[in-house]
Amino acid sequence: MQIRRRNPNPKVNSGEVEYRSKIPNTEPNNILEEIIWYKEVEVEGMRDRLPLLQLREQVQDVAPPLDFLAALRHCQTDLALIAEVKKASPSKGVIKADFNPVAIAKAYAEGGASCLSVLTDSKFFQGSFDNLSLIRAEVDLPLLCKEFIIYPYQIYYARAQGADAVLLIAAVLENKDLNYFVKITKALGMTPLIEVHTLEELDRVLEIPGVELIGINNRNLEDFSVSLQTTTDLLTARKEMLEQRDIMIVSESGLHTATDLNTVKQAGAKAVLIGESLIKQDDLVQAIRRLRGA
Repeated sequence: MQIRRRNPNPKVNSGEVEYRSKIPNTEPNNILEEIIWYKEVEVEGMRDRLPLLQLREQVQDVAPPLDFLAALRHCQTDLALIAEVKKASPSKGVIKADFNPVAIAKAYAEGGASCLSVLTDSKFFQGSFDNLSLIRAEVDLPLLCKEFIIYPYQIYYARAQGADAVLLIAAVLENKDLNYFVKITKALGMTPLIEVHTLEELDRVLEIPGVELIGINNRNLEDFSVSLQTTTDLLTARKEMLEQRDIMIVSESGLHTATDLNTVKQAGAKAVLIGESLIKQDDLVQAIRRLRGA
């Protein structure tokens, strides 16, 4: 899948590097492309309100990030859990009507999550960076900023709000951008989680130096179909290479039961990212324990 960029300008100066944008047709091909086109406008507005130079000064005053990758690797169980704080999605609408991000994050921590993922997109997922900063103030677990990142500005903004890791989506970013964004993320002391869905994307990501954490999304972002076979197929194809390079794999989406977790664990995943099947439960602590078969 290739996500086109809407910005018709031949150059977009991020303050860090110049990006050349492709001129697409007038309508997005899928929901992910629609989100990315909206992000281009949204980030432009963010820059107007808070220029990059001022943002970078703010970052210097933030407490050092927690080690997201180490928290996953040193998990007390054989499959680390990244529990997601998520109110809604484009495909399902509102998932958690009674949404208290801090209370949810605390319950996840009590249930034994290794790390948390916080949706920060407001238009499509009803999330916010405010949720991220509120959780950072109350919970000691490492936090992943679950955002659709297309500019370095968003990485700095995530760090300023207390994020310890950021999501980088291979379907959205070309390798030159992924390579640069990984360097920025690590320079800030954060962990990049690079998400793939196809073998082609995985092979692209494996060309990037310094990659340590890859997420395999079992959800097809074009049609939203889900299959755990995606994790199995990609790990079967590249498991030896991933193990040789000590790259940790996170299986994402479509995980509802202890059996599902065992399926991706047997395939070779060392962590899972779970949102919808947890967030809709009334007792989040017990929901995590049931997932672990306890």
